Amino acid sequence: MAVIDISKLILHAYQMNASDVHLCTNENPVFRVFGELKRLKEVEPFSSNDLQKSLEILFGQIGFVPPSNKKEIDFSFGVKDLIRIRANVYFERRNYAAAFRIITKKIRKLEDLNVPILLRELAERDRGMILVSGPTGSGKSTTIAAMIEHVNETKPLHILTIEDPVEYVFENKKSVIHQRELGLDTMSFADGLKYALRQDPDVILVGEMRDLDTMELALTAAETGHLVLATIHTNSAPTAPERVIDVFPAHQQKQIGLQLANSLIAVIYQRLVRLVSGNGFAPVLEIMMVTDAIRNLIREGKLHQIESLMDTGKKYGMISFDYALVDAVKQKKISKEDAFLYCRSVEKITKELGALNEPVRE
Repeated sequence: MAVIDISKLILHAYQMNASDVHLCTNENPVFRVFGELKRLKEVEPFSSNDLQKSLEILFGQIGFVPPSNKKEIDFSFGVKDLIRIRANVYFERRNYAAAFRIITKKIRKLEDLNVPILLRELAERDRGMILVSGPTGSGKSTTIAAMIEHVNETKPLHILTIEDPVEYVFENKKSVIHQRELGLDTMSFADGLKYALRQDPDVILVGEMRDLDTMELALTAAETGHLVLATIHTNSAPTAPERVIDVFPAHQQKQIGLQLANSLIAVIYQRLVRLVSGNGFAPVLEIMMVTDAIRNLIREGKLHQIESLMDTGKKYGMISFDYALVDAVKQKKISKEDAFLYCRSVEKITKELGALNEPVRE
């Protein structure tokens, strides 16, 4: 095929409701539409040379100079004031390949996301740490952006974000927002956090907590009167404290546990589950509020007992992932089959909804 304008291809993908675009040598472009991969048969496969030239044209359009010594690069850019793109260009069998995540420029409000009202209350906290976890592509960035935008619309604060890369671009409303991108504005999450504490922030967004230095600085920021929002990779909300503590060497873990117990407010775990209609996804959220009982378990290192408190904390706004699935089925947002597919306990889902081949219990 000939060299193409990748920006126009991405715009076409957006018009088809695609969330991702994949390009590689000797393949048709591939769009992910409502979770399923679809080959764009009307566009011929790329030759190695044509894909390289198409990417070089894109780099020129967006004013991006890729580092010459790397085999994988992350960057972001906008298309026609409609969408932002989170991009990764890499090599596959010694040829160029690329993945583009499409993000609408409009920052959605919390009430439009169909998430619990508790998230608005969490965003209004003055200090402490809120962690958001979930698989890749689960909507973590969208949820956090909505929380930041709620603060932006309601409180005169200084919000500082450290991201890799910047996804949603905020406009200052009641708040003043400064967004810093790794590689362009700061060299690492840890560096960004270290200097953030000297920049008079009220709210700090850490795009990802993935190393010891970043976690330590984020805890310090939360302890010293800032509201810290961060994403973290865990398989559930109750396992987040253990994930943080285990990053540290054994001789530091007790002290880190004390710091975490003092600063952690809540952990949100979410994933996207296909709507019954098939036209989109519903966010299903597990929410762990750090009650006094959970705080004591973190202090005492009894982290394995946290999960047992999830189903008894409903009055605090807590909900386990399985019960969140049950609620989504009863509200006719998702199918019973998908609840069984994504649940952690088949027994719990069966008790609430009936067996897979039975009608849903109301």
